[in-house]
Amino acid sequence: MSRIDDLIQELCPDGVGVLALGEVCSIETGKLDANAAVPTGDYSFFTTAKIVSRIENYRWNTEALLIAGNANVGDVKHFVGKFDAYQRTYVLTEFTTAVIPRFLYYVVKSRFKDYLSDKTNTAAMTYIVLGTLKNFQIPLPPLEVQREIVSILDKFTELEAELEAELEARRNQYAFYRDQLLIFPETGGVRRVPMGEFAELVRGNGMPKADFTEVGIPAIHYGQIYTHYGSWALETKSFVSSATAAKLAKVERGDIVITNTSENIGDVGQAVAWLGREQAVTGGHATVIKHNQNPKYLVYYFQTAEFTSAKRKFVTGTKVFDVSAKSFAKIQVPLPDRDTQDQIVEILDYFHELVNDISIGLPAELAARRKQYEHYRDQLLTFKELKSA
Repeated sequence: MSRIDDLIQELCPDGVGVLALGEVCSIETGKLDANAAVPTGDYSFFTTAKIVSRIENYRWNTEALLIAGNANVGDVKHFVGKFDAYQRTYVLTEFTTAVIPRFLYYVVKSRFKDYLSDKTNTAAMTYIVLGTLKNFQIPLPPLEVQREIVSILDKFTELEAELEAELEARRNQYAFYRDQLLIFPETGGVRRVPMGEFAELVRGNGMPKADFTEVGIPAIHYGQIYTHYGSWALETKSFVSSATAAKLAKVERGDIVITNTSENIGDVGQAVAWLGREQAVTGGHATVIKHNQNPKYLVYYFQTAEFTSAKRKFVTGTKVFDVSAKSFAKIQVPLPDRDTQDQIVEILDYFHELVNDISIGLPAELAARRKQYEHYRDQLLTFKELKSA
């Protein structure tokens, strides 16, 4: 960092000024519903999902930062060109000459989620309000310093992106192979059975985040299935008291918890198999699937393109999407015998580990690179603050 240190010593030895985010750019939101997305659209459409959608028309043609106002709260993207945005996505444009937008992107990426940790609002979902966003403090070193930092961080980002692309290619290969194993020909002798005929589906209720305790009964919150859990879990992130647990849907070892509700269709129907030894509970916007099949087999099937296509036929809602427990019960699932299920799971577990286990292979290399990059980025973006006169 000697080049950066030299520039700081030369241009701002006494520290750098700080301004609120609302003072360095214009902040507004999109106006569209998430279902305005069109897969074949010509323009980028920013929702609160991590993946950018497409749309047929555009509202902006400029350089912008896009910040998720809920769901993936605080997730930030940098974009130049024609685009539109979802009504709960904050759109930052018209930057002052004191800040380089790409530098601002890195500052938000580095510091914003820590800033939000005690400033988010909680209802059915966590969200941030405009005032909170506007008050986020931005360090403003001289433009030459900003440019040098951007140049360095862009190189780190490029190296990380190369690893991510390679890992994504591996995951796509795995997804293709998984679907081939789990999609059986009509004449193959494997029964396709509506879920309601081989399982009991119990819709959860209640359990806002305010019910969580430091210790207690293991609790699976539907929002954590999108963000925290993988295909199965041995322990929970959250807990509730015994009194609260008594009112909630029970999750036994081997049961599956599947999401009913989300603000994007892709997250509806995500599932986690509970493999912990204790009884757990779950709340609203989730359904417990009680069955006598291999739980991993079912979860793997719920990840296939075939299941995704089937669930879309039952989605209701416009701003918030939902598939009811009764609708899930109608979806047909291929059910080979238990020995065949076990064999398929053994194969898919091996591939799942190769592309997801952060202790081995590409995932481990990417995790180490990302940790190194984030540490270096945070160091680069830490400045001595200029004292007021």
